Amino acid sequence: MLVAFSVAPSTSTEQGSVHDAVAAAVQVVRDSGLPNQTDSMFTTIEGSWDECLAVVKQACEVVGRFGPRVSLVLKADIRPGFSGELTGKVERLEAALNRGAAPIA
Repeated sequence: MLVAFSVAPSTSTEQGSVHDAVAAAVQVVRDSGLPNQTDSMFTTIEGSWDECLAVVKQACEVVGRFGPRVSLVLKADIRPGFSGELTGKVERLEAALNRGAAPIA
């Protein structure tokens, strides 16, 4: 499964930044050993239910050290029997774009 999530404390610095808390959460993800990608909005991980949810829980706990409340946004793609989808989905999209796949009007 793929799990894309964003976690942040409820409070921030005077400039509205939460980068230290987010960095702590991303470190948890990277230390997990699961395949992962981080962009400006979400971190996506790939693994089993138990693996992914354990990482999300630990990331929330780490972010909780930065404030009294934690916000979590989570989206999952549950597709039993598939792996390598962290990059596979993007590769299939790029292939469709390269062959000129157009939306149906």
